[in-house]
Amino acid sequence: MQLDDVDLGNRRITVGGHVRPLDDLTRSAVLAWLDHRRSRWPNTANPHLLITQKTAVELGPAGKLWTTRATRNLTATLERLRVDRQLEEALTHGAAPLHLALVFGIDEKTAIRYADSARRLLESSSESLNDVKASTGDQS
Repeated sequence: MQLDDVDLGNRRITVGGHVRPLDDLTRSAVLAWLDHRRSRWPNTANPHLLITQKTAVELGPAGKLWTTRATRNLTATLERLRVDRQLEEALTHGAAPLHLALVFGIDEKTAIRYADSARRLLESSSESLNDVKASTGDQS
């Protein structure tokens, strides 16, 4: 991924050739990384988003070993973050499988599974809210 793949002004990011919306959490993380990158390697010409001390003086990307080490022993693994992000998108946009498939470039069956999970979560939270209203006598 290169610096040009991040469009902060239009809140978009290109991943694997797919343009996706840039959510608030990812935007904050990218801004923090860019600030760190600028202060740590102010004169680098490396066009890649993720660089290391070694790659800052080259033009290549950070290696897979570096990214693996950087995320090792974290509670939130990259896989868990990906799943959470897709489910959050489904919850936010009405559990629409087509939207999920377009935003994340995922298979339709996967998008349907996320949408179904989001619907179940939305239904259970709605039922819980109704139970609370019934127990308190709230008629709204």
